Amino acid sequence: MKSLRWQLILLGLSLMAIAILLWTQPSTAPQAGGLGLQPVSGGLYSEALIGSLGRLNPVLDALNAPDRDVNRLLYSGLVKFDERGLPQPDLAESWGISADGKTYNFSIRPQAVWHDGAPVTSDDVVFTVDALRSDASPLPNDVKEMWRQIQVVPLDEKTLQFRLPAAFAPFLDYLTFGILPKHLLGGTSVEAMQDAPFNLQPIGSGPFRFQRFLSEDGRIVGVALQAFEQYYLGRPYLDEVIFRYYPDATSALNAYRAKEVLGISRVDESILKEVLAEVGLNLYTARLPALTILFLNLDHPDLPFFQDATIRRALLMGLNRQRMIDQLRNGQAILADSVILPGTWAYYEETERIPYNPEEALNLIKKAGYTFPAEGGEARQKEGVALSFELVYPDTPGFAELAENIAQSWTKLGVKATPRGVPFETLMSQYLEPRTYQVALVELNFTRSPDPDPYPFWDQAQIAEGQNYAQWDDRLASEYLEKARITSDWGERARLYRNFQVRFLTEMPALPLFYPVYNYAVDDTIQNVRIGPLFDATDRFSNIFQWYIRAQRPQGLTESTPTP
Repeated sequence: MKSLRWQLILLGLSLMAIAILLWTQPSTAPQAGGLGLQPVSGGLYSEALIGSLGRLNPVLDALNAPDRDVNRLLYSGLVKFDERGLPQPDLAESWGISADGKTYNFSIRPQAVWHDGAPVTSDDVVFTVDALRSDASPLPNDVKEMWRQIQVVPLDEKTLQFRLPAAFAPFLDYLTFGILPKHLLGGTSVEAMQDAPFNLQPIGSGPFRFQRFLSEDGRIVGVALQAFEQYYLGRPYLDEVIFRYYPDATSALNAYRAKEVLGISRVDESILKEVLAEVGLNLYTARLPALTILFLNLDHPDLPFFQDATIRRALLMGLNRQRMIDQLRNGQAILADSVILPGTWAYYEETERIPYNPEEALNLIKKAGYTFPAEGGEARQKEGVALSFELVYPDTPGFAELAENIAQSWTKLGVKATPRGVPFETLMSQYLEPRTYQVALVELNFTRSPDPDPYPFWDQAQIAEGQNYAQWDDRLASEYLEKARITSDWGERARLYRNFQVRFLTEMPALPLFYPVYNYAVDDTIQNVRIGPLFDATDRFSNIFQWYIRAQRPQGLTESTPTP
């Protein structure tokens, strides 16, 4: 489910030109196809993970990113999503949806087998779903409750059916979970699964299989995986993938320099500049599934001016968001013009771009009936109500700096915003959930949610108890969201989300700022690495079975001699 994430993503560059370099930097290694060569099997890729081993079990890895990285290679889900957020076959070779949108039939690939050779069956999926909806599952309660309302019925060994209580178009989002083998874990409760030997000897159905742990001085420092010969999409080119654990990014970079690894899972602020200067280390940059945004409490009794869309637009126009990105995010973000992620199938490419224009912002405020006292200070309405409010934000250094910048920008418009940093728990329990805040600076996190589904944050039905913290009460926008949520027609959904985005920017119920980005480093000896917009950091491995090191000229193909 979509939720708020408060941890600030800051990466250390001082120049916007460097950010542009990151966004466009190609691999310097030659591609085999351009030389008449074809990839061949062989070689090893090793990567530094920041963190430590927990459990190599996809039902238990929600709270440990290094586990999810390894599990992405060990396990498979029924479906996966491409970089545009469109579902693609994974273990399931095909699926169908009933006309009423409540029944989903899936066919599992006949050649799909576990790493021990046993076939992947419908019973494995049923077993895994039962684990997901268990009280002991680490999933959020609302996701567990969703699974409890869904029937999963095996029709035969390779086909199964999901029966939903109501049509729910984003349902495919929830089918990317790694599937567990019932023939090895059947009868094991989720509670018992926490300490099961299986977690240290995992058997999955993904492109790589568990080989061994790497240990030093009696502790596990890494895990080695080997190519799975019977992988249903074809054997990976790489023979082996090794993950090594490191406590921080600096240690990971040092490991690369010492030739312990060929990749760094995440390049953060502390090492970014050094990585850029590292010869032979390619940097890949992608948009993260997150949005930094300003919520306005549209229904606050003391702030009637927030009900005026003209004032809301002026507040956004008064913010130099690109300068925020350049100076406060060191170029490591993308300007936001929608609450739907760019690059996805639902994003409207022709959406309006709101420019930085403080002069026009002042004009809009004056047109709304506000005047400016001769002695200076806040703009005032006829009734004497000042454009003044509290700006609450998560109490971290990065957010504090951003909030201060926003407040200073609004001061030039005669708007007084008083920043106030509070702990995360306080921000949720005392401000957002009871709707007592005035303006809130937050970051929305859409990790593992390829389907845009803006319903939870913007539909009328979510005003009182849901996540519509802005209390945006717009019937037309809600109709678009409600219809898009129940139709399985992708073209119709795209049309409805296009209309929603136009409506959102017309009314401006909240102020989108920017989308953060992710940096990933891989040695240039590794070929065919591709990274697009991410829905989870593990998506960097979406085509790892096609990565390669070695290539050769096909038999019978000779190098041609150019004609003078």
